[in-house]
Amino acid sequence: MSTVDIETVLPASLPIGSASDVSRLINNSRSKNNHARVIVLLALGGVFLDAYDLTTLSYGIQDVTREFNLTPALSGFVSSSIMIGTILGSLAGGWLTDKIGRYQVFMADMLFFVVAAIAAGLAPNVWVLIAARFVMGLGVGIDLPVAMAFLSEFSKFNGRGNKASRLAAWCPMWYAASSVCFLIVFALYFFLPAQHADWLWRASLIFGAVPALVIIVVRSKFMNESPLWAANQGNLQEAVRILRESYGIHAHAVDDAQEQKASKQPPVKFRVLFQRPYLQRTLVASVMNLCIPFEYTAIAFFLPSILSQFLGAGVFETIAASLGLNVLFALTGGLLGMRLAYKFPSRHVAIAGFALQFVSLIALALIGHPQAALGIGLAVLMLGTWLFAEGFGPGAQMMIYPALSYPTSIRGTGVGFGRSLAGIGSALALFVLPILKARFGTDMFWIVALAAVIPIVFLVLIRYEPTAHDVDDEDALTPATTATASRPACQC
Repeated sequence: MSTVDIETVLPASLPIGSASDVSRLINNSRSKNNHARVIVLLALGGVFLDAYDLTTLSYGIQDVTREFNLTPALSGFVSSSIMIGTILGSLAGGWLTDKIGRYQVFMADMLFFVVAAIAAGLAPNVWVLIAARFVMGLGVGIDLPVAMAFLSEFSKFNGRGNKASRLAAWCPMWYAASSVCFLIVFALYFFLPAQHADWLWRASLIFGAVPALVIIVVRSKFMNESPLWAANQGNLQEAVRILRESYGIHAHAVDDAQEQKASKQPPVKFRVLFQRPYLQRTLVASVMNLCIPFEYTAIAFFLPSILSQFLGAGVFETIAASLGLNVLFALTGGLLGMRLAYKFPSRHVAIAGFALQFVSLIALALIGHPQAALGIGLAVLMLGTWLFAEGFGPGAQMMIYPALSYPTSIRGTGVGFGRSLAGIGSALALFVLPILKARFGTDMFWIVALAAVIPIVFLVLIRYEPTAHDVDDEDALTPATTATASRPACQC
């Protein structure tokens, strides 16, 4: 019999002996304690910063190129430096998140954003800018694994606001940050004097330090360690405290023998991701994390360039169109993705999103450089359709897959590894796409379309469904027992 049986144990004092017990208590809790919700919002606040910092140069990179007289290769290096930092930060951040805990990592990584944002905005030359953007990337890489851990471990598995839905919330939050970034650039475009127009990209970078400082002030009051991680480490008393503070659940730890058994967990190592039963899950998540950022960079990061160069829009029209497309299509798609995440299997949603993106990219390649108003309108519609599909499908699922495929003991490591691959995909795109755009023009969309097809193939062949069961709700979090428990889900 399980340590926790909600039907037979008095709610006044619920015994816990493992992370599985903690997971069941959270899943069955009817408490509406706002403390856990604040932690979720703070984790999403970290995602907001990640997106803002990655978006700020999507418009300003042309101004940076002019100011520092950069070659196309060096311009690509400026753009990709943040992704290089993200790759290293994701690997280190994911491992540290599982090794020393979610709380300590989250409490430290915001400093990266403050220092790097100010240094990048005041950069006297391109090399200082590259170094600052690299440090900023470290912060982004460290933050996302711990943010995804918080979102999944402070949420129920079923119903509205469940794990999948809250993990999917990272996508509309990302696009909200992108929209805010363009809105700030839009406002600065009007308020900065004409003689200081070259400060537009600098001011938008420096502003990234403001929300980071707000989070630093607020989080010290509300943040808590994940009760699942605490229990997984054998610290059941800490898990009891967090359950009481964050959920209003009154529990007590079992005797020493059970507690000692609960503390025997496999070491936090990347090689576990490539062992059964996680190998196939890692393969699918890896393909998604490589292909999605390549697509995203081609469309979202270079959106201002596409609008200005391919469609002939001016500065005002470019900023306004970028903001409008993000709000009307990307953000709307992301909000839809939260609803789809708790109603439909992740595989089906992801495949539908990739298929719609493929159609949009092929259409953009066929349209080319439109001259007539009808062609321009159709091209803008296809850009919006791609952003909408990204929001409800691949964008949301690229975090749901790793976060819900791995248990607490290796969740941060799994998300961090996937995010490092996403950084590789983005860095490759940031470096290669300017060259492809200069050589092929709109024909580059034929190449980008491949990144939408490849994940569909893997999702069809590997039928693992991460939302079929709660991977944290196991009697023991070891590869052997998890393999036995997860086999039915693989047939879903």
